[in-house]
Amino acid sequence: MNLKTNLIFLFLISLFISCTTNKQIDLIVYNAKVYTVDSLFSTVEAFAVNNGVIVELGDSQDLLNKYDAKEKLDVEGKFIYPGFYDAHAHFFMLAEGMDEVNLVGSKSFDEVLERLKAYAAANPDKKWIIGNGWDQNLWEVKDFPTKDSLDKYFPNIPIYLTRVDYHAALANSSALQKASLDSAYFVEGGVISVNEEGLPDGILIDNAMQLVQSHIPKQQNSALLKILRRAQDSLLSVGLTSIVDAGLTKEQIESLKIFYNEDSLAIRDYAMVLANEQSVKDYLRSGTFESDRLTVRSFKLMADGALGSRGACLLHPYHDAPTNGFLLQSPEEFDKVIKRLANSNFQVNTHAIGDSANRIILDTYGKYLKDGKKRRWRIEHAQIIAPNDFDKFKEFQIIPSVQPTHATSDMYWAEDRIGPDRIKGAYAYKKLLEEYGLLALGSDFPVEHYNPLYGFHAAVARVDKVGFPEGGFQMENAITREQALRGMTIWAAYSCFQEKKRGSIEKGKDADFVILEDDIMTAPNEKLRDVKTLRTVIAGQTEYLRSNK
Repeated sequence: MNLKTNLIFLFLISLFISCTTNKQIDLIVYNAKVYTVDSLFSTVEAFAVNNGVIVELGDSQDLLNKYDAKEKLDVEGKFIYPGFYDAHAHFFMLAEGMDEVNLVGSKSFDEVLERLKAYAAANPDKKWIIGNGWDQNLWEVKDFPTKDSLDKYFPNIPIYLTRVDYHAALANSSALQKASLDSAYFVEGGVISVNEEGLPDGILIDNAMQLVQSHIPKQQNSALLKILRRAQDSLLSVGLTSIVDAGLTKEQIESLKIFYNEDSLAIRDYAMVLANEQSVKDYLRSGTFESDRLTVRSFKLMADGALGSRGACLLHPYHDAPTNGFLLQSPEEFDKVIKRLANSNFQVNTHAIGDSANRIILDTYGKYLKDGKKRRWRIEHAQIIAPNDFDKFKEFQIIPSVQPTHATSDMYWAEDRIGPDRIKGAYAYKKLLEEYGLLALGSDFPVEHYNPLYGFHAAVARVDKVGFPEGGFQMENAITREQALRGMTIWAAYSCFQEKKRGSIEKGKDADFVILEDDIMTAPNEKLRDVKTLRTVIAGQTEYLRSNK
């Protein structure tokens, strides 16, 4: 054969080979029930992944015939969902808390003291003893504790114990001395509680907490990465692939940039900058930041405190105390910073618990937002809303970012705080959903547990872990299972401008998914909290695999 004939022959051979050889890809997941959470909420049997991205969905045998995959994952009829997305969480607080005294669930201050003694005995080299999770609402005597008992048992080592909501803390005299806090004075947006002599009694609320917190030794980056990775392992074990880090300092964000640049963390993190005068100035100058796993394009404002510590700012006095709570900044200061951020590319997300705080922030948002739907500003918690303010979420196009387990944690005492009328506008998730059209669901961990199925259960059943109350708490504001799943996947992604990348299992999106042992769309309510995660996958890579042991 001449040269021309040889070339034609070789071309035909290569064409034949290309037509008969299956395309090489990384992964086929098949023999599953896959909830895609697409616009139709459709299900499929299988999908194919290459280079961390979903390339096709369909029938198991069709995909197995079409592709030659490096890995073929037969899930044996198990249930697959988009990777769970926690729309409001605190990664650093969870990591740090794992090294601290766990006071969650303590039934009395005596039990708090016993846990502190045990921790001190097991950690004799600690320079400070830090604890978290106490809640006086669970005690027979529901008054705030004071430093007196701490001083009796721990006269020489600083003690700092954060309340379960992280909006109040108890410090002993040694810790107060570190902060030179030997007298009470006015703190804007905070309270230094005093005893009968007018001296600090150890309780610090909201902005006053920073007076002592600033003296607690900080972790070095090597130690910080270690505890973050440990916390990440816990998150991955319950199917979380993305989180919103709701309020970080510049120092924390810059540490994350280093860790992600070194591929030291896997979970995707949408980090909000904790807004103050300096951080706003710095990040408006440097601009937004986005890598594959880390995004910085929003600010977190703090309007008020928490209901449990009576720091939530209410339109009318508390039902059980002669106070309205308080704002953490003046309305004029909120107006100034929100106006400034409205002229930037940054999203604004504001913590607002009380009906007064929510009204002030909603109205200020509405004053400066030119295109609310495009900007996707959020209210974090949106916990108590006055009847006339619900429609502002629709009018100004403000996303409600809510945490369903707050309803089932607070329901035991919330009505005591705000009375039988205002409670009807609290934890009103269905009403908020109807106004805006979607909800971003989160946990607020470590204030609540990080397992997203706890929030799923609370959202649809409105009961606690033992099924209380019978019939559910304010069931008129329960949401459906489809809505709850969307809230912790595609709607959470939408609230972070990421719905085109993740939040559903669709062609062209990141291959972030979770395999569960049971179907949360059909399992009985009482079984939902116990459904186990079998595998968590981010960008096509298995980051968690449940042991068969």
